[in-house]
Amino acid sequence: MQLSTLKRVTAIGGGHGLGRVLSSLRFLKHRLVGVVTTTDNGGATGLLRQSHDCIAWGDIRNCLSQLVEQPLAAQVLNYRFSGDDPLAGHNFGNLLLHTLDQISARPSDGIHLLSRLLNVDTRLLPMSECPTDLIAVTQDDIECHGEILIDNLPQLPRSLKLTNDAIATPEVLQHIKKSELVILGPGSFLTSVLPPLLVPKIGEALAATRGRVVFIDNLVHEKGPAGAMSVGDKLAFIEQHVGAPVIDAVLTNFADPSVNIPQIGELKSDHDVHYRHDTDVLLAQLNQLLKQLRTAA
Repeated sequence: MQLSTLKRVTAIGGGHGLGRVLSSLRFLKHRLVGVVTTTDNGGATGLLRQSHDCIAWGDIRNCLSQLVEQPLAAQVLNYRFSGDDPLAGHNFGNLLLHTLDQISARPSDGIHLLSRLLNVDTRLLPMSECPTDLIAVTQDDIECHGEILIDNLPQLPRSLKLTNDAIATPEVLQHIKKSELVILGPGSFLTSVLPPLLVPKIGEALAATRGRVVFIDNLVHEKGPAGAMSVGDKLAFIEQHVGAPVIDAVLTNFADPSVNIPQIGELKSDHDVHYRHDTDVLLAQLNQLLKQLRTAA
């Protein structure tokens, strides 16, 4: 089993991490699906969510900007208004996605329309089309609302949940179940990787998929409470929230001897940004991991 031969791959996460994985795998074109976290409440996304009851558009825009082949299009998507303009602080790509949502039947339709305009073959889907926020329950049983506060907690929360009964985007469930490979991460563990797994039925779909589920760890220890977690801690936290052990293998430079599933390292960083994966090495090691899983099957 090699990446180039797979008929369906689903990558789940948010932020720059998911965009990096998707851009590395974009040679798969329509065979690749990205499931994007939509709970961000900071920056330009937070400003838009404060004034409109909408999902978080920032991570979706970020993924599109990394998938589009025209550099100018990426710059336009990421353009941020500044100065004393009423739009100051807002991001053009977020506003465009929100506008397309307003004239579409559902958020996924607006995302698909923009993808077609940008000639992006990879399908992007929000984890849920219902606006929702992330909540952390601390060790002292205090609820902490919003990604910004959660990333700044002094210690790891006991658990995470969403503010409402978010409904999984139907296509997300279908793609996960049909995928030969499902990728989680990299990215902020609590606020990028975990939120989609909290949506009802997404965890069930992960547990039911016949495909392999691979977790890609970060190249560097992140800031915040998740930075002190070992690979074993992260897998246990995922299992706690999904309700079953779903990870088949891990790509990490921090191999954990307590973990009894395949772990492959020797991942390298991009020349320009030390915390982003080198795409060539990432693909090579992912292929090596798939080969190892096939041999062990």
